[in-house]
This record gives sequence, C-alpha cells and structure tokens, in this order.
Amino acid sequence: MLTTKKTSASSFPNTKPGANDAEAWSLDAHWPALLASLADQITEGTSVLQNTIDLLLSKGRISTQEHRALSIPTDRIKLSGISAQQIHRFYGGRIRQSHEKVAMDSLVEGVLQERKKEFAVLGLELRRKLKPVEVLIDPTVAHTFVNAALDWGLAFGSRIDVRMDLNAWPRHARLMVRVSNDGAPPSSSMEADSLSWMLVRQIGLAAGGIEIDRQLTDEGVSLTALFTRTVQAVDGISAVDLSDDQSSMFKSLSGVYVLTISPTLQIRADVRDALREIGIVSDSVVDFDQARRAVQSRMPNLIVVDSEIKEQGFDLFRRELLREVFEFPFVEISPDDSSFDMSGFGEFSMAKVGRGNVREALGTAVMFELAKMM
Repeated sequence: MLTTKKTSASSFPNTKPGANDAEAWSLDAHWPALLASLADQITEGTSVLQNTIDLLLSKGRISTQEHRALSIPTDRIKLSGISAQQIHRFYGGRIRQSHEKVAMDSLVEGVLQERKKEFAVLGLELRRKLKPVEVLIDPTVAHTFVNAALDWGLAFGSRIDVRMDLNAWPRHARLMVRVSNDGAPPSSSMEADSLSWMLVRQIGLAAGGIEIDRQLTDEGVSLTALFTRTVQAVDGISAVDLSDDQSSMFKSLSGVYVLTISPTLQIRADVRDALREIGIVSDSVVDFDQARRAVQSRMPNLIVVDSEIKEQGFDLFRRELLREVFEFPFVEISPDDSSFDMSGFGEFSMAKVGRGNVREALGTAVMFELAKMM
C-alpha cells in the first residue's frame, strides 16, 4: 500500500514559470507509481464490493445464483488489480527469491486443485498430464507463474489442457498450457498481451531460467515454458519394455487399441496382422470421414495412417483430434518399401514404416510411440 506524502512547495519544482523544459514532468518516469496506485485502488474497491455482495447473500437479499453472477466479474476485476500489483513488484525488484528444489508436477497439481471450484463455476473442462520433474526456483514465484499462465489462457476458450514433463532437447522441465474454443471464433475483446501475459513475461525476466513461447490460432492458444534450471526428471520412455520379452510386452500393451486409415485392403490387412502379433486390438477404415465416426465410438491409443491419403485432409483431422486429447501418436505407412524411421519428440513428428516392412518394423514403431506417451 502506498503511503500518502504530504504536499509541499518543493513537491512541484517544475510548476514555476520558466521552468527548464528538460526537467518538465513526464509520465514515462512516473508510470510505475501510476500502475501501483491504480492496482491498489482496484483491489481495495473490489474487496469492498465483494464484501457487500456477500452481505446481501447472508441477508437473503440476493439468491445464490445472483451472488455467483456478481462474484465472477468482481473476481476478474480484482485479478486485474492483483496482476498489476505483482507486475510492479517484480519490475521493481521487490520480490525476494530463495531458489529451492521444487517438484513442479506437485506444484501444478496444487494450483489446479486450488482453482477446481472456480473452473467448475465457469464451466471449464480441465485435462492434465503431469510427470515428476524438479526445478530450482522460488516456490512462491513458481506458484504465481503457473497461476498467471492459466489466467492468460482462460480468456480464450473453455477446454484447458495442462502438461508438465521433460522436454526432449534441451533436457528442461516443460510446462504447457493449451486452451481451445471448440472451433468457435475468439471474442474480439480478448487481448493476447493482457495483464496476465505481461505478468508471465515479467516473472520470466525476474525469476531467470524460464524461456517462454506462445502460439495463437483461431482455435485457441498455447503457452510453453522451459525451465533451464531442471535438476531431476523421470522420463516415461523407460516405463515400457522394448526388449524381446514377449510376456512383458503383452503386459505393457494390455488394453491398447489402434485405428488404421488406408484405402488399400492389403495395407489394412498387413497392419492388422502385425499388431495382432504383439497383442494389440485394432480396427481399420478407408478415409478420414470414417475415421471421425470410429473415433467418436472409441478413442484409439494410436492411429496408423497411409501416406497415400495424407494430402486428403489429414492435417484437419489431426487438429480435430487434438481438441479431444492433449497429444496423440501417429505412425505413417510410407510408399518406400524398406523405410523405417522413428519419430522425434516434436508435437507433429511421426514414425514411418515402409509398405514392405510392416510385418517386421511396425510393432517396434508402435511400441516406441506408445512409450513416449506414458
């Protein structure tokens, strides 16, 4: 809270006639104080307003639904004030940091649990995938950062995907927040460079060791933060046994379901037989329209797609699928009979198996792709 300073004649040195123009008052030099003052007024005003709303509810003057309808915009206004306060504090170096080993998966889960009721009230659909990974960071700063990342994304849609894992390269802890709007065009009132985004950026600068990237499309937004001070992580690839031990392999693949998309009967048959040999249940369709209906009936764990029809709407089909799941593995059947390429760790990377190599290599490719998802 800013204290009121008693006004004196010396408080306004440039109001005298003939004052040096170089010493004239400028907003550029005073905007941090202006930001702090506005933030304090906003948070104080909304606190008083919320108390009044709560009092009306306790006296039976408004219903629970009316109380909720009034509280939501009040909370949003208050959040703006709090964000402005935090931006000012980080900018001014007023945040003391004590870097500790923080389990980011637990911290992110804690934030999501704290906001569980809020998400329910707003009708938001939340999905998460959190892997154990530790980072050297101030716990309070990390908590504020995760909240700010969520606050920024929430304005862009109603489906939230949160992921915490280890980036393939460089080996840094990675926080990903993706918000989608189910194809509805975003509101013109949404601001990409909102107060929440400014707070995200300012924390990244002040905390150090956080690399931030974002993507905005008509279908929503995504934010990726890499923590360079990663100290420990558990890589899920080791969770699946890629050896020749058939009993271990069958246990790992229990319940796995694969969908094949190909207009060629021989390819569908070869893929089915190769998957059956490693204990995987599969179905096949001839095009993406049939694939959409199949996915609605049962969501597969992996999709095998024939390269022959990749140019016939595959990108649209994949985007539609990624609205339903945070990530999804594909294996492509390529026209090169002997090809066999494992995928990388990019979001749109795919393994490739040649048409003449399906029986020998498809099982290994599928195992590797499924292992990356664990």
